[in-house]
Amino acid sequence: MFFLVPFLIASILGIIMSMVTWWFSKNGYSLFVRMLPGTVLGVFAIICFYVGFAFIRGFEGGVYGILSFFLIIFAIISIIIGRKDYI
Repeated sequence: MFFLVPFLIASILGIIMSMVTWWFSKNGYSLFVRMLPGTVLGVFAIICFYVGFAFIRGFEGGVYGILSFFLIIFAIISIIIGRKDYI
């Protein structure tokens, strides 16, 4: 449970953001728009890590850290998808 719940939450958010990024790339939007979902996901992950580390602490703060780790991985994947040109 300690790793599964943050992984599932991050997977849902990451898959949604990756699909949005792929859709932006497929429709030919500018590079800024294609990079926006990955950037927003990365900023959200950094904020989650900071909140878990500075305010919550303990085991629940560790869960926030695990969540932010998986979100960073999905943000990197989303940015890689956004940098490719599908047209």
